[in-house]
Amino acid sequence: MNPMTTVSEILNKLKDEGYTVDFNLKESCLECEGNYLQLMPGEFEVDRTFRFEGLSDPADEAIIYAISSEKHGIKGTLINGYGIYSDNIVDEMVKALNISKNDPEIM
Repeated sequence: MNPMTTVSEILNKLKDEGYTVDFNLKESCLECEGNYLQLMPGEFEVDRTFRFEGLSDPADEAIIYAISSEKHGIKGTLINGYGIYSDNIVDEMVKALNISKNDPEIM
């Protein structure tokens, strides 16, 4: 079996596993469902992370977060480029996104 090496392959696999919502990163929360639902740092967990390293272009580097919220009964994904610490987000969000049950899987 060939390993999955592209962002779209990982997203398709996660979707098959029930991670169907697209999350957007905001300053102090994750937003989804047309910005209707906001998840605060204590309301979600990062189940898995996948890190993609650009071979020749650092702009190709990205992280996919597989995120779940037991409180809201929702699972989804967040895609973010490297440099999360330089983004305008609060410390609680940085900590919440860096907590993972597994080390990042490097693609």
